[in-house]
Amino acid sequence: MGKTDAFLEHAEAIERGLLDIGRAAKASGVSVKMVRHYEAIGLLRKVARTYANYRVYTMNDVHTLRFIKRARTLGFAIDDIRELLALWQNKSRSSAAVKKVAGAHLEELKRKIVEMKSMVATLEHLTHHCHGDHRPDCPILDDLAGARKPGA
Repeated sequence: MGKTDAFLEHAEAIERGLLDIGRAAKASGVSVKMVRHYEAIGLLRKVARTYANYRVYTMNDVHTLRFIKRARTLGFAIDDIRELLALWQNKSRSSAAVKKVAGAHLEELKRKIVEMKSMVATLEHLTHHCHGDHRPDCPILDDLAGARKPGA
């Protein structure tokens, strides 16, 4: 939108194919709250507003929101998404730069999986050894408290 289009009547904005925040949220699958958040933190550019100060979104904005949502679904951090968006929008970028970001995230996910498998194994062991009856002794609480019984 040009400078002369900065403020439109709501009906005129809709006629031009712009979407209000509710429609943009629905079209992208991102909640209204998150649309506002992504704009506030700069993942989504500042969008045009109507005379009544309502945000209006282009289909490119919706596409960007879908990109952000997919990246969040894959667990990318906000800073990584910011970098991926910049790479996506830079048509002269190398795919190696994109692969580097994705590869680093992949390694972090693998590390977290190892940690989670360890947590599962520990909790399986502790719940297996907890009698789960009327007695007060409990290996789960002992472990959380850092108390180890001799020979345990």
